[in-house]
Amino acid sequence: MLTNPETVETVPFKATAGLSIAAIRAAAHRLEGIAEYTPLLNVPLLDEMLGGRLFVKAENLQKTGAFKFRGAFNAISQLSPADRPRGVIAYSSGNHAQGIAAAAKMLGVPATILMPVDVPPLKLRNTAAWGAEVLTYDRPNGEKREEVAQRIIDERNPVLIKPYDDWHVMAGQGTIGLEVTSQLNALNLEADALIAPCGGGGLLAGIATAMAATSPDTKIYGSEPHEFDDLKRSIETGTRQENEKLVGSICDAIMTATPGELTWSVLQRLATGSLTVSDEEVLHAMAAAFHFFKITVEPGGASALAAILSGRLDIKGKVVVVVCSGGNADPITFGKALEMMGPASKYGKCPAAGLLKR
Repeated sequence: MLTNPETVETVPFKATAGLSIAAIRAAAHRLEGIAEYTPLLNVPLLDEMLGGRLFVKAENLQKTGAFKFRGAFNAISQLSPADRPRGVIAYSSGNHAQGIAAAAKMLGVPATILMPVDVPPLKLRNTAAWGAEVLTYDRPNGEKREEVAQRIIDERNPVLIKPYDDWHVMAGQGTIGLEVTSQLNALNLEADALIAPCGGGGLLAGIATAMAATSPDTKIYGSEPHEFDDLKRSIETGTRQENEKLVGSICDAIMTATPGELTWSVLQRLATGSLTVSDEEVLHAMAAAFHFFKITVEPGGASALAAILSGRLDIKGKVVVVVCSGGNADPITFGKALEMMGPASKYGKCPAAGLLKR
């Protein structure tokens, strides 16, 4: 049984309140030479088909295969010398887990990762490969990760690094927005809209803050599975909304109960809306990412691309950026996506299906 020594001080680590462009630029400085400066991809043939200019920010090529490394490293790197020996704990469906595990190893900080028992096995294995201790909780039967994490904190006293409701984490994710603006400026372009996958909202809040300062006319949208549209409903009603269930989509990385409290304080000001997609449309987007951009994208990470290819946002005559937020695709799910490109595909009713035949 784990114990919590009485001699250990249990003052919680707290990120500095608020999110600003200065914090994001400071995060970019910390991440320079450590995180990947990911490419902004464009395929003229696809632009011709869509009638607009579509750019993919390929965060699937980031360290650990997802954008989460940025926020994880930015947060852990700011632990005090007194906090580092305590180690860190994180809960995640996979990508935050791997980001924390990798960043902690690079910084010499012990890490414990709490993951849902139904997460794709590949993400479990990849997280453990970074040397972190991996524990699971029973998400399908309603076990709350926060409650399990708190029991571990009470026993061991690690520092909790939340997956999205943390200012340092959001600032790290916001560096993507700085890169997008710089990359488009080099082409003498400005984005009319940017779409990024949204679960708890850390990625979208960070990017929205960066874009508000560097490209203020760019409209910011989230992307979500149809039945997990808490951000969409929150924006429409002006108050945080909850999802009725937490399982039932292949987009496991972006299935959360509700937008984060801190992320919502940003998104209610800066997000234009959220676009929802079906699992079928996501599979088509994964296939399209492979077919046109030659990249592997996981379901949740492909949701923004799915929103465009399925016509949720008209991009004719516009410059639009989608963030492909992760590439840790389960082989079985990715195989289903690749079937979309075959002549015997049973998914021809999806609006994106025609693109894969050209």
